Amino acid sequence: MSKFQSPSLKTIVITGVTRGLGQALALHFAQLGNTVVGCGRSVAGIEAMRRKCGPPSDFVMLDVTDGAGVGRWANRVLKTIGIPDLLINNAAAINRNANFWETPEAEFSQVIDVNLKGVGNVLRSFLPAMVAKNRGVIINMSSGAGRMGIGSIATYCATKWGIEGLTQSLADELPDGMAAIPLSPGMVNTEMLRTNFGEEAYNHPTPEVWVEKAAPFILQLGPKDNGMPLSTPA
Repeated sequence: MSKFQSPSLKTIVITGVTRGLGQALALHFAQLGNTVVGCGRSVAGIEAMRRKCGPPSDFVMLDVTDGAGVGRWANRVLKTIGIPDLLINNAAAINRNANFWETPEAEFSQVIDVNLKGVGNVLRSFLPAMVAKNRGVIINMSSGAGRMGIGSIATYCATKWGIEGLTQSLADELPDGMAAIPLSPGMVNTEMLRTNFGEEAYNHPTPEVWVEKAAPFILQLGPKDNGMPLSTPA
């Protein structure tokens, strides 16, 4: 937790904070008084988060596929703000609807790089300090697509199945007192969902509605939940 912060509040690191679920979570947590540290790829989005949240929360433009950049960011966060109580790997990409064999190689690689390699970059950068202090909860955002196959988004499904396996394996490696949890947010009306489900996406809650139940649920997760594939409340 950051210096001078109340013990009841948390230091929370979130990737992908410039839109969708990451943005909703970051704003909600900051409004509760937590110190939120986040990254995203949109310059305008990061500037907006800085204005809305203010210090001690801190936001930077960063692509999680840049391993060296993630490492430098983590080092600065750990030195100036402290070890996160909660680390949320939220940044993600999805392929355009297509049969798997029709998905371009570049698109396949991009989704793999963001959804799996990006999570790996963040974990490798923050976990050594967290494990050394035996402190923190890691939440890797999964999906229903990580627990069942869905035609036309096979690449995305493959990465989220990978997140499920990675997170449950990580849970076996962590010391007692920590937790790694694969968390499915359910169906939320985000830009990503609209990309693949079109008008059907509007039948589901917006991130602003979703976060009202999701954020309290996330904040109460702890060692008792280590390795459990969970979903946020509907």
